[in-house]
Amino acid sequence: MTLRSVVRGVGARLPDTIVTNDDLAARVDTSDAWIRERTGIRERRIAAVGEKTSDLAEGAARAALADARLDPADIDLIVLATATPDLTFPATATRVQSALGMTRGAAFDVQAVCAGFVFALSTADNFLARGQARRALVIGAETFSRILDWEDRATCVLFGDGAGAVVLEAQPEAEADGRGVISTFIRTDGRLHDLLYVDGGPSATGTVGNLRMQGNAVFRRAVEHISEAMVEACARAGTDLKDVDWFVPHQANQRILDGVCRKLDLDPAKTISTIARHGNTSAASVPLALESAVRDGRIKRGDLVLMEALGGGMAWGAALIRM
Repeated sequence: MTLRSVVRGVGARLPDTIVTNDDLAARVDTSDAWIRERTGIRERRIAAVGEKTSDLAEGAARAALADARLDPADIDLIVLATATPDLTFPATATRVQSALGMTRGAAFDVQAVCAGFVFALSTADNFLARGQARRALVIGAETFSRILDWEDRATCVLFGDGAGAVVLEAQPEAEADGRGVISTFIRTDGRLHDLLYVDGGPSATGTVGNLRMQGNAVFRRAVEHISEAMVEACARAGTDLKDVDWFVPHQANQRILDGVCRKLDLDPAKTISTIARHGNTSAASVPLALESAVRDGRIKRGDLVLMEALGGGMAWGAALIRM
């Protein structure tokens, strides 16, 4: 029997604190106009003191479960994408598992930075498609504010904190009515490490470190590799890009979103953008954008949705889903 990973619910959790471009201009040499012109970002959410990645992840997970009309006891797998875990170990997913009161199954983290949610979704889909789990929580959660150099205006203005989640359920393909994960594509190239990385870690330096980025080089790679991933995910499904109803990209920079649309001749009106309100929330950005578009009624049941992302490493990928 062929199984299909069907989306049962979506959820999100954002910190309460909003930091505007004007707020940042009071801290570093920048301005609202400078940030908006180069990125499209107007504001971002920043986690409060003591608010952890697991707290945001738990909030998004509970929202997704409520949307799916399920309880934590119905879940037997959690795959959490994050580059900002609570602790070096254990996995932040296990802390979410405990907070939810989930006492069976497995929970683990996936680390592919901004591409993390696509990697986590692909991983969970493989578990469900092989019958190794029935229902999974796939979460992207970050507190990137904790690894920013707040004196580096080129990076500190870009990122925000938040979490998004989806509930996947394995259903027989004959009963799924065409819905579910249709194809995924993931890729990495470690030779591009120096374009986007954190200059710390327990093994290399013994410190947490700060994010470092070569912005222009990342921009060029992002447009190239995201486009590649989108085309490949559709090719694997035998689907034309023109047949996709909605594109849900990683929210890194509005210019990247626009560049991909130009490169692939896509309708910008079909691209979900939350960059102005959220900034770049790394692994949380794709599920946050997805949840936003589902909640406001743009993405409906039966719509064909293509998610795509690129992150440090470098890592990139795409996932084609019939909602």
